[in-house]
Amino acid sequence: MTKNSIHFEISERKVLLRLFDILFIGAALYGVETLFAFDYFTVVGHWESTVVLSVYIWGFGTVFELYDLKKSSRIETVFPSIILTASVSVLVFLLTPYFTPVLPSNRLQILYFYLAILGALVVWRIVYITFISSPRFYKRVLLIGETSTIENIVEAFKAADPNYSIIGFVNCKGGSKDSVSYKGLPEFAPEKIETIVATEGISEIVIATYNSEVITPDIYAHLLRLLEQGFPIREYTQVYEDMTYRVPVQYVGKDFYKYFPFSRSNTNTFYLSYKRLMDVVLSCLGLLSSLFFLPIIFLGNILGNRGTLFYKQERVGQHGKVFTIFKFRTMVKNAEENGAAWAQKNDARVTRFGAFLRATRIDEIPQFINILKGEMSFIGPRPERPVFVKELSKVIPFYQTRHVIKPGLTGWSQVNARYGSSIDDSLVKLQYDLYYIKHRSFFLDINISLKTFSTVIFFRGQ
Repeated sequence: MTKNSIHFEISERKVLLRLFDILFIGAALYGVETLFAFDYFTVVGHWESTVVLSVYIWGFGTVFELYDLKKSSRIETVFPSIILTASVSVLVFLLTPYFTPVLPSNRLQILYFYLAILGALVVWRIVYITFISSPRFYKRVLLIGETSTIENIVEAFKAADPNYSIIGFVNCKGGSKDSVSYKGLPEFAPEKIETIVATEGISEIVIATYNSEVITPDIYAHLLRLLEQGFPIREYTQVYEDMTYRVPVQYVGKDFYKYFPFSRSNTNTFYLSYKRLMDVVLSCLGLLSSLFFLPIIFLGNILGNRGTLFYKQERVGQHGKVFTIFKFRTMVKNAEENGAAWAQKNDARVTRFGAFLRATRIDEIPQFINILKGEMSFIGPRPERPVFVKELSKVIPFYQTRHVIKPGLTGWSQVNARYGSSIDDSLVKLQYDLYYIKHRSFFLDINISLKTFSTVIFFRGQ
C-alpha cells in the first residue's frame, strides 16, 4: 500500500539511547581491556559491576538530561550532559564498596576507565544524531483538520518532537481540489488521501478537528478504507498527550469523560500507603538535614531579607480545602500590600538572598511540615492561592480537577514547565498536572524525583 517508511517512536528512541549507551560502553571497556594492560573492570564474568555501572549511567543520565530527546538531537547541546554523566557515574562507581572492583594500584587504569566511558558515549551519540535522528527516520504525518487549527497543531508537535514531520494536510470540510500552501504546509485534495499516503511514505494520519461531524463523507470513506488495511489513524488529543506528556484541556469539550480515565493508583490502597510512607520518611530526612544549614539561612535572612524567617500563606489543597503553607521568606516585607500579584521573572519584590533560595528550592524546605501534617505530598500539583484559583477556574476549563489529589512539593509540571506567571503558563502547568493525575504510578514518581534533581542542579527555580 505504501512505500517503506522507517521511523522510531519517542519511546523507542529513548530505549535505543539507553540500550546503546551501555552496549557502546561495554564494547569500549572490552577494547581497552584487550589492547592495554587494563584489568580494573572486566566486562565478561563480572555482572554485578556491569549492573551497578549501568544503573549509575542511566540514573545520572536522567538527572543530567542525557536522555532528553531535544538535547540528544544536537551534539553541542548533549555534550555537557555526556561530560556530567560520565564524570559523576565514574566517581560514584569508584566509591561504591562490595559491588565494584577494588581500586587499582596503578591509577592510570582509572583514567582509562573514565576515557573509555566518555569516548563511548560521545561516539554513540554522534552515530545517533547522524543516523537515527536524521530526516530519513522522521515520522511522516498527514493532518486532516480545519484550517483554523493547523498552525497551532504544527507548532505544538514541532516543539514536542523535532523528528515528527507533518508533510501536509487535508481540509476536513472538503478543501481545494488542487494542492495549495497554507501556513507553510501543502494542502492536498481530499480525493488524493490514499495516493499521498502511498507516495509520500506517510506513517500515520492524525485527525485534528473539534467536531468529527464536519468530516465530509468522501474523506470518511477514504479513511475507512485505510483503516481496514491496518493503517494507523489517530485523534489529535491522543497524539498530543503521547508526545507532550500533557492533557490538552483547551481541546476537550463536552466529551470530557473520554479524556479523564484517571489512574487506578488514585484509588489503589497499596500505592497510596506506599506514597504516604515515603512522604513521612522523606519529610523527616529533609527536616533533619535542614538543621545543619538552618543557621546560614537564618543569617542570610537577617542580612538579605530583613524580615521574619518563615513566611505563611493560604493555599488550596485536596478537594478545595484551604490550608496554610510554610516557606522561607524570599521577598521584601509587605511585598503584597497592594494585593496579590503573579510572581514574575526577575521580580523586584524578591531579594537577592531570596532569589538564591528560590533558584535552589531551599525556600520550599519548611513545606515538609505540611507534608507531615498530611496537607501535602512530596509529589503532586503545586498548591495555588485561593484568589488565583478563583480567577483561573473562570477562564481555564477543568482547573479544579487538579485538586482531586494532594498538592505536592514537586510535581510533573514543576519539572517540565517554567514558573507560572500568567494565565497561559497556568494552562500549560494544568496540562502537566492532569497528565500526572491520569498516569501517576510508582515509576512516574521516580521519574519526577530524578528530574527534580535536574531542576535544582541547573537552577531552574524562581
